Amino acid sequence: MNKTVKTVLLIVGVVLIGYGIYTMIAPEASVSVGDIGFEAQDNTNSYITITLGVIVLLASLFVGKKS
Repeated sequence: MNKTVKTVLLIVGVVLIGYGIYTMIAPEASVSVGDIGFEAQDNTNSYITITLGVIVLLASLFVGKKS
């Protein structure tokens, strides 16, 4: 049981970190008029997603350890 929970937490952590990095790199909105182009990006949610992924990864390391 503990191995299953550890594996699920590990997979969820890696997915959250990957999604956070993807949302940080991909632009949210872009406008181009002629030769001029603008890109707007708000990275607040991606930082939160990456932080949650790291927390879940750390939790997967400590699940099932006995004192």
